[in-house]
Amino acid sequence: MNGLIFYRMLQKGDKKLINGWAFYDWANSVYSLVIATAVFPIYYESITSFDGGIVSFLGTDWYNTTLLSYALGFSFLIVAFLSPILSAIADYTGNKKRFMQFFCLLGSLSVMSLFFFTGKENIWIGIVFTILASIGFWGSIVFYNAYLPEVAEPKDQDRVSAKGFMLGYIGSVLLLAFNLSMVMKPEMYGITDSTLPARISFLTVGIWWLGFAQVTFNRLPNDPFKRKPEKDYIFKGFRELKIVFNEIKQQRELKILLISFFLYSIGVQTIILLASTFGIKDLGLETSNLIITILLIQLVGILGAFLFSRLSEKIGNIKALKTTILIWAFACFGAFLLQKDDPIVYLKFYALGGFLGLVLGAIQTLSRSTYSKMLPDETEDHATYFSFYDVTEKLALVLGLTLAGIVTSYTNSLRLFILILSVFFIAGFIVLSFMNKTKYVK
Repeated sequence: MNGLIFYRMLQKGDKKLINGWAFYDWANSVYSLVIATAVFPIYYESITSFDGGIVSFLGTDWYNTTLLSYALGFSFLIVAFLSPILSAIADYTGNKKRFMQFFCLLGSLSVMSLFFFTGKENIWIGIVFTILASIGFWGSIVFYNAYLPEVAEPKDQDRVSAKGFMLGYIGSVLLLAFNLSMVMKPEMYGITDSTLPARISFLTVGIWWLGFAQVTFNRLPNDPFKRKPEKDYIFKGFRELKIVFNEIKQQRELKILLISFFLYSIGVQTIILLASTFGIKDLGLETSNLIITILLIQLVGILGAFLFSRLSEKIGNIKALKTTILIWAFACFGAFLLQKDDPIVYLKFYALGGFLGLVLGAIQTLSRSTYSKMLPDETEDHATYFSFYDVTEKLALVLGLTLAGIVTSYTNSLRLFILILSVFFIAGFIVLSFMNKTKYVK
């Protein structure tokens, strides 16, 4: 049964439609945890750290952390360039789900291809498919987020957004637990190759992501507004993009939210990507310490997403968002103060991880739902609107990773960079303070 038939049965606000949408977080969050945060960064560091961490790529020698930062930054630039154009075409043609499926397929197959990344001798495999997997993941998220105003009423969007992140945390922890059992106890599975457990993990992530995504694709509509595009849809797509851009320019509060979102996203997303590297290189933590911290962040994140979605109902989205931003700023300063020679640095890192877990899902949940609530009631161009949200986040990531690459190339450390991030959080807080209440956002 195709998505359109399901949509006739499952109207906006229907629990089955909402659950089908939220289940994509269950499917794709394994990429965020296993590939972007946990297993892959640790694996990459372990097989590229020889010879002072110098690796060769495209005939040039790179510092391993700098190369990975620049590769991810490049992938975000590609997404930032493509998503507004493709989103406008998707809105005009009514093919939002088809684009989402394409990027999901690209991302999941690219993650599986990381299985063949075995060491410095084929680092091009690791870098190229890291870039493609990142493009696939973030590309699909643009269209996924754009469905939020189509599956839930504004009054429910905080809770629905939180449900997605909560499902994502639960699913990713389950798969990570299985992957870690292989990484830490390979003899249980009869594995003798030291690189094989991590590489099998990459396979499981791609299979999990692609497989469970079918639940979402079977329930989401492809063309809920019954659009009938003309043949020159590319030109019409660009026109659609220009219309939405002009609409955003006329909305003061939406512009303020996007500016603030840009500033604090520089911190949030780069910390997610570089936390493991910071723990290994700057604090000298063992892999087991990092794994415990990552699991702690995920588990506390479930509670944080739930609590802050309810808090926003009590004090409003703006105050709830400002609260999470302040906590992030203090956490960055706390991370800067951690010292490698402190005998209990790992315990302090755990505490910091729990602290961040409380607001990690919260800030992502509230950012997505607050933006969704601020879209014009009459608009049908949800993918195009969310493409600007996505571009804002990707440009923030590019700036953050570029800064990280520059700082580490000069200092061989992320410590100074972590302190710089606290400044961006404070700036985001100040900008958000100028935002006024709207019809749905208090």
